[in-house]
Amino acid sequence: MRKARIRSFKPIAARDSRVLILGSMPGRASLAAGQYYAHAQNAFWKIVCSLLEIDPASPYQARVRALRASGIALWDVLHSCVRPGSLDSDIERETANDFVAFFRRHPGITLVFFNGAKAEASFRRHVLPSVDRPLRCARLP
Repeated sequence: MRKARIRSFKPIAARDSRVLILGSMPGRASLAAGQYYAHAQNAFWKIVCSLLEIDPASPYQARVRALRASGIALWDVLHSCVRPGSLDSDIERETANDFVAFFRRHPGITLVFFNGAKAEASFRRHVLPSVDRPLRCARLP
């Protein structure tokens, strides 16, 4: 039985974004909803909404607008992969998103935060060698 290849979403970013938060690949709930961090138990939006002082119950598009207005971009390191569930440890046959083009369109991004060890490892393996600007990178707790 052949495993299906899944694909990530387009980035959420404004032209003047300064910060980039990277996941590895959306999980099943996010893919089904067509939204970043859609699983009810994921704390991402609760944390971001607290930091941006917006209601975490606000509609997804309002939260996306708040991110953009705050200079925060959101994307995934991987463009596609094979993964039977939602665990990063199950990711196989990964390909990275086009970060050369992304960073060209978003020249103000100098801070990159990773939402997990897999995102960081994939970025350092597939992306960082081709980055032509200084970036400060850190993994979020």
